Amino acid sequence: MLHAQMSRFLLHTILVALAFCFTHKAESIEKTKSHHNEPSFELITKHPQQGSLIIAKVNKHTDVSYLGQPLEKSPAGLVVFGVGREAPESIKLKLSSLGQEKTVTLKVRKRDWNIEKVDGLPPSKVTPKGEEVLRRIREEALLVREARNRASGHESFAQQFIYPAQGRISGVYGSQRILNGEPKRPHFGLDIANETGTPVVAPADGVVALTHPDMYYSGGTLIIDHGFGVSSTYIHLNSIDVKNGQEVKQGDKIGSIGATGRATGPHLDWRLNWYNVRLDPGLLLRDRPLKINEKTLLAKAKSREVRSTNNFNE
Repeated sequence: MLHAQMSRFLLHTILVALAFCFTHKAESIEKTKSHHNEPSFELITKHPQQGSLIIAKVNKHTDVSYLGQPLEKSPAGLVVFGVGREAPESIKLKLSSLGQEKTVTLKVRKRDWNIEKVDGLPPSKVTPKGEEVLRRIREEALLVREARNRASGHESFAQQFIYPAQGRISGVYGSQRILNGEPKRPHFGLDIANETGTPVVAPADGVVALTHPDMYYSGGTLIIDHGFGVSSTYIHLNSIDVKNGQEVKQGDKIGSIGATGRATGPHLDWRLNWYNVRLDPGLLLRDRPLKINEKTLLAKAKSREVRSTNNFNE
């Protein structure tokens, strides 16, 4: 009888031990599963600031939304968006993955903006008048908005951009413009001054979304689609060497510097957009050999007359 009792006791002990092991393993599996279900978010753009193009990487289950709108995910798991000149000092992203949700807060560095005065412009270019001129401006602005609102599947927005032209930096993003003594909207481009005919190249791969030989404000105008709402714009061009729909590779010649439209001399006004959000192309070049120091460059440019003066597509 004693032997039978010992056997039952041992059997009970073994069953309890097995039950504990199975329960612990199940809990461990559930925790691991829960961990794998959590949204993932890796910020690729370090230290975002006003005017930044921001890129992040997520896993295949994670969806991201910004300002209530979902961000499309690239095949490589990248999401991209931009914050403009007046962006707040922090922004929130909503992440979701297999039923789990998470909020990510990103700090956005505030920047100080310069004031640039440009005098001697034709009054008609500072304050255009006449129904025909105003209608032309509206029609051209619509063409630009349509080109910038494209969202192709290209991932060239994630490339390391290069300078689109050689020359002197004569204007930078965010500067407040005072034209003929009249305050205007800030400048949203990076100006590179050089002689008429100086080659302009594609700073990254993309597809030509718009070419126009002579817009009222911007003159010869070219827009390249880099994918997922990211586009770059080149204005005041003397010549355009590509066509709508043409694929271009980084370094391909796309046109030449000019002084068309509203400009005081030959230069390239280079711009960057995420849809209708105007961004700073100079920030894409921070890690290039030629770094952009806004205060130093503007100090050197004070005596120069060559700069962009347009309020492109206000």
